[in-house]
Amino acid sequence: MKKLYPVLAFVLLALPSLAQTKLNAAGATFPYPIYSKWFNEYHQQHPDIEINYQSIGSGGGIAQVTAGTVDFGASDGPMKDEQIAAFKQQRGTSVLHFPTVLGAVVPAYNIPGFKSELKFTPEVLAGIYLGKITSWNDPAIAKANPGTSLPNASIVVVHRSDGSGTTYIWTDYLSKVSSDWNNQVGKGTSVKWPVGMGAKGNEGVAGMIRQMDGAFGYVELIYALQNKITFGSVQNAAGNFVKASLDSTTAAASSVKTMPADFRVSITNAPGKDAYPIASFTWLLVPADWKDKSKQKIVVDFLNWMLDQGQTMSAQLDYAPLPDSVKEKERAAVKAIH
Repeated sequence: MKKLYPVLAFVLLALPSLAQTKLNAAGATFPYPIYSKWFNEYHQQHPDIEINYQSIGSGGGIAQVTAGTVDFGASDGPMKDEQIAAFKQQRGTSVLHFPTVLGAVVPAYNIPGFKSELKFTPEVLAGIYLGKITSWNDPAIAKANPGTSLPNASIVVVHRSDGSGTTYIWTDYLSKVSSDWNNQVGKGTSVKWPVGMGAKGNEGVAGMIRQMDGAFGYVELIYALQNKITFGSVQNAAGNFVKASLDSTTAAASSVKTMPADFRVSITNAPGKDAYPIASFTWLLVPADWKDKSKQKIVVDFLNWMLDQGQTMSAQLDYAPLPDSVKEKERAAVKAIH
């Protein structure tokens, strides 16, 4: 029996070699469900690697990757020129945007006893968030939904309280379709809301809509589906009412004929009769230069894995996969990480 002890000792001594390399990331809540699945699947295939992702909102992701407190960030709105300049000044390198999937932001609501699916025009969506439309039986809503019996009940407006890429997508859309919104509020991950109450994360907004009678808010599609929250269709640039789906989100992405080299592009209010108008890419924000070369190799390998195996998982969670042309451009762009 004593002869076994050296073997056991060797095994015990070898265990530390299985210690994990941990990478930390933070940012958008919009893609959190798919990122959780990806990072878990990647860990299953690479047990020595763990990627810890904190769903804190796009604003937080941009702030933390700029400060260098996480290895990479995530955002549903591309970084602005001044944010990229601040990153370069702080980190001494550039930041790269890598689209991961496509998603849709939907107008979700909770009207007790009302089971019909509402149609929303751009004017109604802007009007609700500007505080001009305050009741569910407002003539503007009734006009878009003929034959529907709408209740005389107040609209409880809900929006994000944190810096949010979902907010960026929503306000980017409203800025394109409403001159009043563009002039009075504008677009951004955080804006000065004219009306409404705030909740943190897509999770928080979804929870508030579920709990409050008459509530109306915007959430990423999967949060509406997972929480069984009713959401409506939106009139697109071609004049058609389109409901968010994989196909309608993909149709919006197909409107991008030439993807810019830095991948910073907006596809809200896209042309095309089948395009869902409040759709967007979502991005990982990755430093171009890495001092820790082991982490750099992991990030490069993960990005290539994401463009290959990862894309096959996106539809399971109601995200549209990247177009092949975008994937090819990204594979080339990954080579810029050193």
